[in-house]
Amino acid sequence: MTTIDLAGVSLDVWEGGDGPPLLFLHGAGGFRGDHPFLGLLGRRRRIVAPSHPGFGLSPLPDWIDRPDDIAHIYLDLLTRIAPGPIDLIACSLGGWIGAELASMAPEKFRRLIFVAPVGVKIGSRDKLDIPDIFATPAAEVEKMLYHEPEKFRPDPSKMSDQELTVMLRNRETTALLTWEPYMHNPKLPHRLHRVTNKALFLRGEHDGLISAPYVEGYAKLLPDARTLTLPNTGHVPQVETPEAFVTAALAFLDGEG
Repeated sequence: MTTIDLAGVSLDVWEGGDGPPLLFLHGAGGFRGDHPFLGLLGRRRRIVAPSHPGFGLSPLPDWIDRPDDIAHIYLDLLTRIAPGPIDLIACSLGGWIGAELASMAPEKFRRLIFVAPVGVKIGSRDKLDIPDIFATPAAEVEKMLYHEPEKFRPDPSKMSDQELTVMLRNRETTALLTWEPYMHNPKLPHRLHRVTNKALFLRGEHDGLISAPYVEGYAKLLPDARTLTLPNTGHVPQVETPEAFVTAALAFLDGEG
């Protein structure tokens, strides 16, 4: 993990692996460099993974309050990663940031993978597309996130003060970025036609936050997108079933499936 300055913001950025460059954008839970999927993916890709402003130890300037603000910062990051087009994997809230970023500079990317992304409104105006995670008990949110939540339940008694601070800070920043309007940018659907890159929308079969119709509707907003459902996993397949996730991701990125 290193710290780099982008648009006047000092961000923590993790880099590892070998191969063509890939930008990884984490979800609301933040980024951890010890997740097994990074080692598996890093066998074939050089991964660059920033901690978004307000997540982990990255500062949060007072002018950032929506995901597209972060996307504008990452425009500068793209020029540092590689001179030519790169691949993208963007998860959940990171999927929203990634969609904003790809709509701004589609020429900077090769292939795109969105993992259970948020960011658009698909259903009727009087009903939430995504359950209100801030009004739902933590135990119920865990069931929405994981197929087997008991394996991934955090134990605060075993966490350091810094780990507890990061966990609460991630949640606070997520609320700031996604609250009003909840989990979407009304303008984004009108920009996604610019994203002509080949794109894959991945969703876990047991995802309780992002429904299959939502993912299908989201994918239809892009000219060249397909969807894939991964079995026996929930909202964060990169964490819950890393081998299956990496296999599917590399097959798409390498043009094999």
